[in-house]
Amino acid sequence: MPDIHPPIGRIGYVLKRYPRFSETFVINEILAHEAVGQEIEIFALRPVEETHYQDILGRVRAPVTRIKDRFTGPDAIWDRLTRARDLLPGAWDALAALDGVTGGQDVAQAIDLAVEVRTRGIVHLHAHFGTVSASVTRLAAAMSGVSWSFTAHAKDIYHRYEEPQHLDLKLRDADVTITVSDYNLAHLRKTYGAERLARVYNGLDLTRFQHARPRRNATEILAVGRLVEKKGFHILIEAVRLMAEAGDVPSCTIIGSGEEHDDLAAQIADSGMGAHIRLEGPRPQSQVMEAMRNAAVLACPCVIGSDGNRDGMPTVLIEAMALGLPVIATDMVGIPELVRDGETGLLVPDADPQALADALQRATRDADLRAALSARARALIETEYDVTKSASTLRGLWAEASARRDQSERSAA
Repeated sequence: MPDIHPPIGRIGYVLKRYPRFSETFVINEILAHEAVGQEIEIFALRPVEETHYQDILGRVRAPVTRIKDRFTGPDAIWDRLTRARDLLPGAWDALAALDGVTGGQDVAQAIDLAVEVRTRGIVHLHAHFGTVSASVTRLAAAMSGVSWSFTAHAKDIYHRYEEPQHLDLKLRDADVTITVSDYNLAHLRKTYGAERLARVYNGLDLTRFQHARPRRNATEILAVGRLVEKKGFHILIEAVRLMAEAGDVPSCTIIGSGEEHDDLAAQIADSGMGAHIRLEGPRPQSQVMEAMRNAAVLACPCVIGSDGNRDGMPTVLIEAMALGLPVIATDMVGIPELVRDGETGLLVPDADPQALADALQRATRDADLRAALSARARALIETEYDVTKSASTLRGLWAEASARRDQSERSAA
């Protein structure tokens, strides 16, 4: 059994939007904390935009506070500072001492969040993604005097944003920064000289993801994810076309929705693959899991987008491997830490449809290979991707951060 770190007091989770259909890793993490009695409060900074929700969402007990995100000019900030004066006596000095503070919306939301921290007895703030959620959390933590952290995933690290995100300042000021792969960890250290870093893999509740040996007669190629450039589904469509051209009769299902739906649909039609490839739209996690149990292989052909965006460690790979579905993925970013070529899955170069077609052909034809990959993949998931372990590690890091902050304040006093 893992060393379970106990609850440390009430934790505030700061998210840009909650819930988001694609962010099952956030829900998994919160549920794992709640399972050991950790008190969580969720703060959402922007309105919900999606119409589909994961079926595990109803299990989350944490209350959700939606921080007001529309204001009418600079008076909103001054009014908030005035009202918060008694609760946050050092707020203005803390705010003035921070560099890289831009945008009245972030400041106004941070003041409201800092007030909630003080009134609700929150001892630590944790944000997901190093963009707006980390921006607001950084300010709110400074004004309320609590420790804070954030998890850096992929887009927030590699995407070329039009507006500066000041990731360097967030890495400098956070009590600890979490990231989801050793690849990310090395990149952040090299690029920003960051020191207070920890790698914690996204985990799964393995009691929900029971392993099953892959079906020997399965032939379906499955892909799951948002229909965006970095997922590389345009490469998969071309790979399936190459398989058909070589005499195979492939069948491929792509589950997900996104901005590239029309372009992908046009590519399928133009390539004559309408009888071989289906765009299924979004599905709840229970239906995705069922599709995984019936497929032969999961294809995850990630690429680096034209804007620099890329996947760091796709959760869908962890889910498929936990269930027993063999996976084929590209050898980029942190993926090789999970998909070890020939051991826990197959790796191919990114943006190489022929290599992907060859790997898909190999996997769909060789049931013994799929069985061997499946067994070794599950063993790795149990060792390194159990959410019980990852959530425990997070609580340990938060406890250390909070203790350091308390010690620093006592020394200063």
